[in-house]
Amino acid sequence: MGIHLSIRMLSKLLVLLLFHLVVANFADSLQQLSCHAEESSALLQFKESFIITNKSASKVSSWKPAGGGNSSCCSWDGVECDEITGHVIGLNLSSSYLYGSLNANSSLFSLVHLQRLSLSYNNFNYSQIPSSIRNFPSLTHLDLSGSFFSGQVPSEVSHLSQLTYLSLCCNVLEIETSPSYDPPRLLKLQPSDLRSLVQNLTSLETLSLSYINISSIIPISLTNLSFLTSLFLRNCDLFGEFPVKIFNLQNLKVLSVRYNQNLVGYFPEFNQSSPLIELRVASTGFFGTIPSSIEKLNSLQELDVYQCNFSNFLVPSALGNLRQLTYLDISANRFGGPIPNSLANLTQLTSFFVFGNSLTGPIPSWLGNFSKLVELNFADNHLNGSVPALFSNLTNLKVLYLGNNSLSGVVEFQMFQKLQNLKELGLASNNLEFVTERFPNVMDATVPQFRILYLHSCNLKEFPYFLRNQTKLERLEMRGNNIHGEVPNWLWNISKETLTLVDITDNFLSGELPVVIPWVNMLCLRLSNNSFRGPLPIPPPSLLEYGATNNKFTGEISPLLCNMNSLLYLDVSKNNLSGTLPQCLGNFSDGLMLLLLGSNSFHGMMPQSFNNRSNLRMIDVSHNQLQGQLPRALANCVMLEYLVLSNNQFSDVFPIWLGTLPELKLLAMRHNGFNGVIGDTRTNIDFPKLRILDLSYNNFKGEIPPLFPDIAVNMSTYMQAEVHYVVTTIYVTRSVAYSITIAIKGLELYYSKIQEGIAAIDFSSNKFEGKIPEFIGNLTELCSLNISNNILTGSIPSSLGNLRKLESLDLSQNKLSGQIPQQLTRLTFLGTFDVSHNNLTGPIPQGTQLTSLNSTSYEGNLGLCGDPLPNKCREAPQRPPSTEEDNGSGSTGMVEFDLKFVLAGIGSGFVVGVVLADFMITRRQELFLKVVGMVRLMIWKR
Repeated sequence: MGIHLSIRMLSKLLVLLLFHLVVANFADSLQQLSCHAEESSALLQFKESFIITNKSASKVSSWKPAGGGNSSCCSWDGVECDEITGHVIGLNLSSSYLYGSLNANSSLFSLVHLQRLSLSYNNFNYSQIPSSIRNFPSLTHLDLSGSFFSGQVPSEVSHLSQLTYLSLCCNVLEIETSPSYDPPRLLKLQPSDLRSLVQNLTSLETLSLSYINISSIIPISLTNLSFLTSLFLRNCDLFGEFPVKIFNLQNLKVLSVRYNQNLVGYFPEFNQSSPLIELRVASTGFFGTIPSSIEKLNSLQELDVYQCNFSNFLVPSALGNLRQLTYLDISANRFGGPIPNSLANLTQLTSFFVFGNSLTGPIPSWLGNFSKLVELNFADNHLNGSVPALFSNLTNLKVLYLGNNSLSGVVEFQMFQKLQNLKELGLASNNLEFVTERFPNVMDATVPQFRILYLHSCNLKEFPYFLRNQTKLERLEMRGNNIHGEVPNWLWNISKETLTLVDITDNFLSGELPVVIPWVNMLCLRLSNNSFRGPLPIPPPSLLEYGATNNKFTGEISPLLCNMNSLLYLDVSKNNLSGTLPQCLGNFSDGLMLLLLGSNSFHGMMPQSFNNRSNLRMIDVSHNQLQGQLPRALANCVMLEYLVLSNNQFSDVFPIWLGTLPELKLLAMRHNGFNGVIGDTRTNIDFPKLRILDLSYNNFKGEIPPLFPDIAVNMSTYMQAEVHYVVTTIYVTRSVAYSITIAIKGLELYYSKIQEGIAAIDFSSNKFEGKIPEFIGNLTELCSLNISNNILTGSIPSSLGNLRKLESLDLSQNKLSGQIPQQLTRLTFLGTFDVSHNNLTGPIPQGTQLTSLNSTSYEGNLGLCGDPLPNKCREAPQRPPSTEEDNGSGSTGMVEFDLKFVLAGIGSGFVVGVVLADFMITRRQELFLKVVGMVRLMIWKR
């Protein structure tokens, strides 16, 4: 019996041993399994179709043909094979430095067994996503993000019904550098294809379509994706109402629809079962209130409602119950009041943003307990009190912005001494006194190495000495302080390789600057509104913005300035510069947008060459000594909005060819030698957007031409040009307001800003003749009209009474005759009126602002009478303005008076009085008056 048991046990042991041997041999065979030859060949062909820009870091560098090392493609980096069949089922080439086009006939699409494919973060050179993507019916994972694909997303993507992960996001021209920056998007998705995609891919768990131009509503069928855990639809131009049922998806953990400004929606009452971890709706039209039930999202770690339309008057205290939050951004809403103490519970926060609200009160002391805090931005509120010393406890802090508040007191730099991780510090525009000079030099070496310093308007009296040891600074802003004297020599030696922006405008700095700016990667240099002298410094070729206005720089512009091929903005106005203008300024680059050279002593001719790719928006060469004709190549500047040529010595006919510029809004040519007759414009050169035209103080003659259109514009905005660029991962917008000098009653008034709604004509001080043209009465947008000091004749057109927005009217110093039209009393906004030194006669219209003006507005017209002149009219008081439109034909023998019947009830009858006003006695009227007198007598007898 025992023997039989032993044999049975031995048999089992032998079977078990045999099984282990078989399994081991099978495992060894899998390790040695070679992929199919045709798939290995396809992968090698795919590799050879691209340029590898970094071979040492690319995954495909390990791919070798047979006999060249790892011959089995299953062992290659990024390649995954099926353990049984040997087919390639996975390909992960993310960040493999591939460059080139992905074509529909690529060998990649022969790998029909693929289940997972990632080609993200390569450069496929703006090629389209091939429709051959349909060759992968078993695909569950597709990642084509960030690889410079362009064009339409093919409808074939929606045929991949097995997909659980789909990411096509971030195919943009530039890497995102700021939360609100909208980089140019390369991919488009038709709304119909979006609907098909959502309807067909019912197994999706992750859907990422951010930065694709979709321009669609969100399909309601998206709420049927019950497996969805992550939804990314950032910057897609989505509009319409956000389906509130999406919040109820049982598995949804991440929801991001940020930066779809036309997408509206609201937060529902949340239930406790929601698994949301991230909720991001920044820069959308979400409205209503943040409900107190948001506290039920107890898994929530990131909440971003930046720049929405939430109407909570106070910061919702319920946010304090979201104790798992690591990221909170409630900036740029309309939250007011103090920061609620309930937020003291959010000790897990690493990022805390509340900037751009109306918060009041002091910075709460409990912030000192937020030991994990990395980013803190309280800027642009109404916070008061001091900057608390608690910040010295936040040793993980990298970003601290407190600017544009009402903080006061002394800030000692010592509080930041311990914060060795601090890279960005902003204290600007408060009532602070920023003290640094108390520190001994030995401590300067322990100061954090900053990347960004915003110290403008900090009452600084000198450059902080700790800057001397900064080697990694990228942005240094110190404008609007109280710094006097010369720039210390050591400043030019700091952070030579890293500084990209330096702003020291609006100080009291003087002395000469280096001939060549030593910061080799500088993008933005702002030196304006100081007293610098000597030659204009030459920046590096990388420069995008150069602002040096209102200093005392002398000498010529160096031709080395022509090396700045990337320049967008050049302002060297209001200096003492001289010499001729370099010809390269005309064709500086395709990107130059603002060219401001006014108020210097430049002579000679303007640059003659402006290429047809010009992006110029503003050109100002006023107040120089430029001569000759205008360069006809200015007609190539099709983006030009603002052209100021005033106060030079130009000698040319009127540049009628500028009328072809489709965007020109302001043209100022005053105080030059322009001359000749201005002909009528043709249809194709009619200055379609011109708002302000100043031809004063030239030698134009002939009749006033119809150069000015009548268009309605946005009255609330200012005319300005904007320059956009990126500096140190921050999106920079520089706005330059359009300005103009307008002559009113002999005074030259400077307007530093011009609203879009302003329209003005100044043809004064020329030799225009003939009548004031009737077309001017159709320019109903006009705010200012000056045609003084010409040789105009005839009467003042009554149609000028149609210019209801007119604030200034100057017709003085001409040879106008006849009466002042009664219709001018309609001009209720008129603040300045001058008809002096003409041949006008008759009464000044009474009972309006025309009689409230100084008598100098009417002097030099011997035939005028009535207030405010001392000589009174003999006639009866003039009638009020007629309610009917006057045809402006003047006196033609017709009766020009009104009968005003005054009725007063007496008993059961009426007494009717007839009052005659506004009459000019003619023979026909005299007869009519006799008839009226008889009627009047009969009425009284009755």
